[in-house]
Amino acid sequence: MQTPFDKKTYLYWYELMMLMRRFEEKAGQLYGMQKIRGFCHLYIGQEAVAAGIMSATRESDNMITAYRDHGLAIAKGISADACMAELYGKVTGCTKGKGGSMHFFSKEKRFFGGHGIVGAQIGLGAGIAFAEQYQGTDNVTICMFGDGAARQGMLHEAFNMAVLWKLPVIFICENNGYAMGTSVERTSKVLDIYRMADAYDMPGDSVDGMSCEEVHKGIERAVRRGREGGGPTFLEIKTYRYRGHSMSDPAKYRSKEELEEYKEKDPIVSVLKTIMDNNYATQEEIDAINEKVRLEVEASVTFAEESPYPDDNELYKDIYMDENYPFIVD
Repeated sequence: MQTPFDKKTYLYWYELMMLMRRFEEKAGQLYGMQKIRGFCHLYIGQEAVAAGIMSATRESDNMITAYRDHGLAIAKGISADACMAELYGKVTGCTKGKGGSMHFFSKEKRFFGGHGIVGAQIGLGAGIAFAEQYQGTDNVTICMFGDGAARQGMLHEAFNMAVLWKLPVIFICENNGYAMGTSVERTSKVLDIYRMADAYDMPGDSVDGMSCEEVHKGIERAVRRGREGGGPTFLEIKTYRYRGHSMSDPAKYRSKEELEEYKEKDPIVSVLKTIMDNNYATQEEIDAINEKVRLEVEASVTFAEESPYPDDNELYKDIYMDENYPFIVD
């Protein structure tokens, strides 16, 4: 089977998606054991979105998202150790154990959250893009939100400003069909969310989020536009989560038939089939990747278990800006 993507890309996608999937499965297991507390929103099923974004962007590009952030943080390069430790509330976590599941962050990896307030990150994403434009870089900002957040007023203000100033931002609605437990059909007359871009004369498109290939191509077009000064793009990436909205959600609002239909489109299975059909890897090499991922996830659990909790004196740190370094607090 001919494909426009090479062996290296497919193997990258497969390993990255396997790492996200196994990490999230382990997180779900540990949550059930009460090792992880609080809110916990898993990315299982949506891995192709993260994988396709990463292969079409570069390390210096920014990413900001909502609270379903574990998989995206791992894709952006935050280690499984730092992610798992954060879920445990340990000081070695990516936000020093203070943020938990919904507030992953890494200045070094240019991952700016992890936000618990629905839609709040949309305006922040536009602001980050403005900073890049002001500083004269050609970095783009990936600003992600769910179909529920697409109903927030912040979206309209940010869209208008981004178009007016031609900001290098790619707005992405990860449409997994349900805002918590409410289907898109029950919240909007317009079911093609990407058409909201038309009101702002912004390029918009719908992308198959169960396909790494289609996500990559959609992001690649938008990135090129942003880097060349063409302004923002709005992509509605249609995906699906296999688990509930959060760990407390039994997901009884959808049928078993619907879930099974989407599992037949599992992006990991699809990428693996392409790898095997094109002889990009032997079964032994695939087994080696799977074992590498398993060991990485298990090591992250050990790391989190053995890491200390933050000291009490950390409670009031990282709340206000440092007057000597006002824009970034370590």
